[in-house]
Amino acid sequence: MKQALVQMRNISKQFGAAQVLKKVDMDIYSGEIHALLGENGAGKSTLMKILSGLHSPTSGEIIIDDTKYDQLNHKIATKLGIGIIYQELSLINELTVLENLFIGRLLTKKVMGISIIDWAKMRSQAAIVLLRLGIKINLDEKVANLSISYKQMIEIAKVIISDVNILIMDEPTSSLTNSEIDYLFFIMRELKKHGKAIIYISHKMNEIRQICDSYTILKDGSRVSSGMLKDISNQEIIKLMVGRNLEYRLTTHSNPKSDDVIFEVSHLIGKKMKQVNDISFSLYRGEILGFAGLVGAGRTELMNCIFGVDKCLSGKIYLYGKEITPSSPLDAIKKGMAYITESRRENGFFHNFSIKQNITLPKYLKDGGYKGAIGLLNPQQELEVARQQQESLSIKCTSVEQNITELSGGNQQKVIIAKWMICEPNIIIFDEPTRGIDVGSKTEIYKTMRQLAQTGKAILMVSSELPEIMTVCDRIAVFREGKISTILDNSPDLNEETIMSWALPNSEEVRHYE
Repeated sequence: MKQALVQMRNISKQFGAAQVLKKVDMDIYSGEIHALLGENGAGKSTLMKILSGLHSPTSGEIIIDDTKYDQLNHKIATKLGIGIIYQELSLINELTVLENLFIGRLLTKKVMGISIIDWAKMRSQAAIVLLRLGIKINLDEKVANLSISYKQMIEIAKVIISDVNILIMDEPTSSLTNSEIDYLFFIMRELKKHGKAIIYISHKMNEIRQICDSYTILKDGSRVSSGMLKDISNQEIIKLMVGRNLEYRLTTHSNPKSDDVIFEVSHLIGKKMKQVNDISFSLYRGEILGFAGLVGAGRTELMNCIFGVDKCLSGKIYLYGKEITPSSPLDAIKKGMAYITESRRENGFFHNFSIKQNITLPKYLKDGGYKGAIGLLNPQQELEVARQQQESLSIKCTSVEQNITELSGGNQQKVIIAKWMICEPNIIIFDEPTRGIDVGSKTEIYKTMRQLAQTGKAILMVSSELPEIMTVCDRIAVFREGKISTILDNSPDLNEETIMSWALPNSEEVRHYE
């Protein structure tokens, strides 16, 4: 019988009173891609942080190449050839691409007996790996200037360049285009051929089926199933993950559209005209308007202009017929808008604050005077509001006083939604709201969005997942090279091919919409 390269035995982990992992067993084999599945908060990332040496287990052991370890640290894990690509980006924006690729392990050479950094060798190695990944980028470019898609590829390159034997990938495709995903899967298959072991965490079942061989499912910190993927159906996997069957398809096209236009964008042009170029559209009361398109087409840039994050060269924004063109995000908040951004770690929440503080702070900013700086705090009211939102959105935590960084990605996203809900906005922007979130949490967010629409709120939704756009939205605006190429009604006969035909370059001439 084939010997496992990695054996994790009876792994338990406790943070304070919270039992995150409960005697988890998992075997990983060379030349195999192993899917690690489970809801947000099931313990997947914690288990992998233990394997990569970031966390120590409360109990249990790890066996690698027949050597037993009670715990690993980063130095030992690196020596054993364990590398991890985290779900949340860990690059340093102020450094260049090259510096990020070799951070903590700069290559050196001897010159007259003195060790100096070997920039030429690092450039050569970096160029080879980036070429393998299909990335064309200036190695001297500051990471701060890159899109999220490119940052994600740099994260992947950073681990691959270190020549690991055990590669952990936590939601590596969440910010990638289809072509970039294809390149990544090609590299993964090549690594597999060379005997590397890969642990792949994803909530995208089509990717799991496409690339993985075996699986382990966690639920509430315990292993509930493991085996070969060919022996289990998607429906069985989902039921084991969430404890119930999920059959959820919003028939949005059956909801009659209101004639009440409450939000309008007229001839909006951003500073970067290639990304936001003469955009006009109307949004109706109770409507969810989706924005589909390729990564880099300008959808997020448009949302930034609408919310006052980026300045516009020209154009106007109207709410209830009154011009409100926001001058800043705070101005947008005070005028009844909310923005759930695509990168929750970079600009979605305050890292050093509790769940309670993250939920209640935007309300203080909205109601406070002098740019939100004047006003009185009410700790008891904060606590009550935070607990109400925790219960309403099923946020898994030990207490609302817990630091938000201790939550899973899905529960962090729920906190972000909660902070905007208490501001009672009229217009809500959801930019990639389910990125890195499990199927159960996705369903809850879809329902929350529809419930908000049914109360008369109007919603703008950006998503790179066409099935999601078609599930949630009433109409779909297709973005192409900084312009809206068409707006489609979400009818029963609408398909992904039709949407993509409007998103790809060289489609019919762009139409103009009022």
